[in-house]
Amino acid sequence: MAPALSKLLVNRRSALSAASVAILFWVLRTRQKQRKLRKAPEVQYVVGEKSNQKVKAHVDAAFFRQVRQLLKITVPGIFTPEMGFLILVAASLVARTFCDLWMIQNGTYVESAIINMNKEEFKARVLKFLGAMPLISVVNNVLKYSIGELKLRLRTRLTHHLFEQYLKGFTYYKMSNLDNRIANPDQLLTQDVDKFCETITDLYSNISKPLLDIFIYVYRLTISLGPQTPAILIAYMIVSGYILTYLRRPTGRMTVVEQKLEGEFRYINSRLITNSEEVAFYQGNRREKLTLLASFGKLTDHLRKFLEFRVLMGTVDNVVAKYIATVVGFFAVSMPFLEADHKELGSISAHERFRLYYTYGRMLVKLAEAIGRLVLASREMTRLAGFTTRVTDIIKVLSDLNQGRYVRTMLTDKKAEGAVENGVIKAKPVPKMPLIPGAGRIIFQDNVIKFDKVPLVTPNGDILVDELSFEVRSGMNVLVCGPNGCGKSSLFRILGELWPLFGGTLTKPPRGKLFYIPQRPYMTLGTLRDQVTYPHTLQEMRQNGKTDADLEEHLERVKLSYLLSREGGWDAIEDWLDVLSGGEKQRIAMARLFYHAPQFAILDECTSAVSVDVEGSMYQYCREVGITLFTVSHRRSLWKHHEYYLQMDGRGTFEFKPIETDTEEFGS
Repeated sequence: MAPALSKLLVNRRSALSAASVAILFWVLRTRQKQRKLRKAPEVQYVVGEKSNQKVKAHVDAAFFRQVRQLLKITVPGIFTPEMGFLILVAASLVARTFCDLWMIQNGTYVESAIINMNKEEFKARVLKFLGAMPLISVVNNVLKYSIGELKLRLRTRLTHHLFEQYLKGFTYYKMSNLDNRIANPDQLLTQDVDKFCETITDLYSNISKPLLDIFIYVYRLTISLGPQTPAILIAYMIVSGYILTYLRRPTGRMTVVEQKLEGEFRYINSRLITNSEEVAFYQGNRREKLTLLASFGKLTDHLRKFLEFRVLMGTVDNVVAKYIATVVGFFAVSMPFLEADHKELGSISAHERFRLYYTYGRMLVKLAEAIGRLVLASREMTRLAGFTTRVTDIIKVLSDLNQGRYVRTMLTDKKAEGAVENGVIKAKPVPKMPLIPGAGRIIFQDNVIKFDKVPLVTPNGDILVDELSFEVRSGMNVLVCGPNGCGKSSLFRILGELWPLFGGTLTKPPRGKLFYIPQRPYMTLGTLRDQVTYPHTLQEMRQNGKTDADLEEHLERVKLSYLLSREGGWDAIEDWLDVLSGGEKQRIAMARLFYHAPQFAILDECTSAVSVDVEGSMYQYCREVGITLFTVSHRRSLWKHHEYYLQMDGRGTFEFKPIETDTEEFGS
């Protein structure tokens, strides 16, 4: 029986081993799948009022981590100009401290010569004092220059880094349309970056100089008067600094809110300028005035509260860092002179004691001033925490967007439909597949556009079409039609890679071989030539072998050759959005299309302000040069320029068929 039992145990062990291996394999596969799912981009919809979200900006461990992260960007290495200017600022501060020490000693000697009525010594000391003034002036101005140049270099580094991320791919578009964590990126990229660099540079100077002064004066006073006198001031600095830092905690949060409200107020003003014509037609002056004043009222209310808080804290600062510190200083400096057992000071004359008191007193005053500046520097550090939080926020959002992660904060407390996990609403799933942004695949291939089971899904999770499948090859001109909201613009945004692909496979030409012209074409800043060649520069145009004569031919094709004489040639610079009419801007956009000559052109109602005859000639030229058209238009005159139509009904279904002469109700 023993062998049978042994055999049974062996079999069971083998079975258990096999089961263990199977379970281990399953766990590894599951973790691998989880890793893949984690890597997939995700859209989050955060529940709650945006205005009620509490902003945290305190001087704590998180603040120092954020500063360290930003310093890695602004000072990328030891052997960089930024590090050189940091060292130059420090060296200038050391030189300035030694200049202060020299002036204290020499000033004491000058005044001592006056009191002793020693005319010769007075002249010698004054001449020596005057001789040192140019050197001291140079030290002060070198310090001022190095601080100013350091600010500029830090801002340059940080601005270049942010714009590199902001203009990477379509991040600038995603920040405004797919993610709403940053309301005013222009405010952050300009004003907040400038204030952060200015504040951190001033803080570096305002902390380094007092720390250096404290070290030097404590050393000199300890040698002369003993350690007790400076120790009292240092202990007071630590206690008062901790108290003031704690009391100033709201400053960081209030600074963040101030910058946010400033950005909103500026945005409303720029929005009125952009849409001034529409507002004027609607006579919306009163309504816009109410909107502007409401935003301004929110800003001024916050600024008033911030002002009251700063005044209150200023009062506390003056009492703690100046007046009480002065009393503590008097007490500290009096101890060596009033102690009965201080034999060294007791054995010298009153005149000599006065001179020593005057010298050491000035040093103690300087030490007290340094301690006061260091205590007050915590106020600037709290303010810096606000700017640091703002700049760190946009860096985080840019990083998320470049990795395909979007967060949309809902403006309601109502829970949306779908699964809710930890206050985050997951988008509703498309039938037969999970709704994961970036789950689809893009294949780049010339002369073909193919949608293979691609769902049309908005970033909000709205499903327009479950699965869109059709194929367009070069030469197959397609007219896209359907009611508003059916998914025409969504189709083009997915095709242009502006929106994430939620599934399926999209085959399309590489970037640059697909050109988009909207109903309201974009006019860039620059010359008339730039309007036709955009986004190419003059240098890129010449590198591509194009000349002004080629551009003139394109203007002739769109019936705009008169612009050259009217505006003063290709190098004329105007505000083209205002100078050109609606029809002229649309025809300039078509000339731009002729210049780039892509494989496919997406024309989104781009000739609605152009006469039918000019429109027909432009479409005919596109077909002659081999530009395949993907057109959205309600004009029946364009049917003859297309061979296929893609019709979406707005209820989730679509139809892709050839255009035939007996096609009825087309485009309805």
